Amino acid sequence: MAATHGTPSGDLDAYGISPSGDVYWNHEVSTLVELAVARGEGTFSAHRALVTETGDRTGRSPNDKFVVDEPSVSSDINWGEVNVSTTPEVFQRMRAKVIDYLSIQGDLFVQDLYCGADFSEALPIRVINQNAWHNAFARNMFIRPSAEQLAKHSPEFTVFHAPHFQADASEEGLNSECFVIVNYDAKEVIIGGTRYAGEIKKSIFSVMNLILPKKGILPMHCSANTTGENTAVFFGLSGTGKTTLSADPKRALIGDDEHGWGANGVFNFEGGCYAKLIDLSEEDEPAIFGTTRKFGTVLENIVMDSDGVPDFTDTSKTQNTRGSYPIEFIENRTMDSKGGHPQNVIFLTCDAFGVLPPISRLTPDQAAYHFISGYTAKVAGTEIGVKEPQATFSACFGEPFMPMHPGVYADLLSKKMEEHGATAWLINTGWSGGSYGVGNRMKIRFTRAMLNAAMDGDLDDVEFITDSRFGFDVPAICPGVPSELLQPRNTWSDTSEFDRTADKLADMFNVNFARYAEGVSAQVNASAPTPLS
Repeated sequence: MAATHGTPSGDLDAYGISPSGDVYWNHEVSTLVELAVARGEGTFSAHRALVTETGDRTGRSPNDKFVVDEPSVSSDINWGEVNVSTTPEVFQRMRAKVIDYLSIQGDLFVQDLYCGADFSEALPIRVINQNAWHNAFARNMFIRPSAEQLAKHSPEFTVFHAPHFQADASEEGLNSECFVIVNYDAKEVIIGGTRYAGEIKKSIFSVMNLILPKKGILPMHCSANTTGENTAVFFGLSGTGKTTLSADPKRALIGDDEHGWGANGVFNFEGGCYAKLIDLSEEDEPAIFGTTRKFGTVLENIVMDSDGVPDFTDTSKTQNTRGSYPIEFIENRTMDSKGGHPQNVIFLTCDAFGVLPPISRLTPDQAAYHFISGYTAKVAGTEIGVKEPQATFSACFGEPFMPMHPGVYADLLSKKMEEHGATAWLINTGWSGGSYGVGNRMKIRFTRAMLNAAMDGDLDDVEFITDSRFGFDVPAICPGVPSELLQPRNTWSDTSEFDRTADKLADMFNVNFARYAEGVSAQVNASAPTPLS
């Protein structure tokens, strides 16, 4: 006969689930990882981290994510390629199949958690899993309640997670066997057909990104740190140096990925970290490396040697190897995952075209423009072996997770900055002296010096020069940085080629921003770059 273990704070019958096996409620990760190994869901590494595999899907499946189009949110959603609609009927049909599937799977695992370290604004959630290891992931990643909080917990959103359930795409009107469907009216998420654990955390992040702006709270896809008195938030796409630059021995980590900026300052949405592990080394990232050797960490798709030691250089399963761990595994952190109102807002870009200054100061309107643009550039191989930069734009530095028009978030950012006197900086960690293949990557010690100068107030009284093309202000001098590096045109041997390349990038910004122009103010639109030829 099925039994209930742990500390239940609800009843699965209320969802229509009739478990055929035992139900494990609110167990600690230590219990869940042992259960995962016993159930054949993974193995332990030499250091007792849980090692799991996600099969064919080793990352998010953006083409399989849907939002139910219903009256309560229909006018709020920025419908399009990112936010794809489905009907209440499709949701109800898939939900019924997921519920029936979970009911016959034997043991189930349930966590009652919170999203948001500021409990005055936190979202109580329930995650119902088919696998013990995914339940351990959820407990690592969200805010774990105290016994008193658990006794009062009443979920406002529920995630039904059935990773081994395969949908019939043609029959159900889906794009594949995988689906992630959010229903704001029912306050439910159903996930099937993918074992990639990141879908759990990002689905709730998307929910927060619709709920919080209506309360005047800015949700942010960023990292954050603080000295206790001086808080900074860091936005940046993959490869811009966000993880490295936000890890500072002089500043405590608030969180590494998802935050809110509310009436009391910045707060982490999460209780853990979901770190990329590709090429991880103890020398370069000692704090993150240390977490991979702890009992309770969950490692996804990593390869181990014959002794059970992870090889983080091995990408034979995927380049998107991951590790999830509670934030307590990071020593240099804030104890409450909160910080004051940011004094500095940092936008990181890796400009492989080599034309953006290494550091620029932005007005609030310019900050909104660059926040909406979410620019970086990647280096991609061509058929003949020549490598050239490719511009990448992701609105709000997290477009896949933003249900509303980017202008909504940008307007909130501008208001928060003006209200609290924050300064925005655009920092280019990319190329200088030419584009990729000609110039050189900016040295990390110079980037760190510029970042520290900005956050420590060392640039407050220096002369700034307005960039004629992009309009932002560039410091004439910066402690610890050669002055010639601050004006990128001066670092190119062929200034005519610089001008052509800079105009080309300005045009790319303008073409991209045309998608959002109608949803933002005239002042933000006026912050667009102006090609000079």
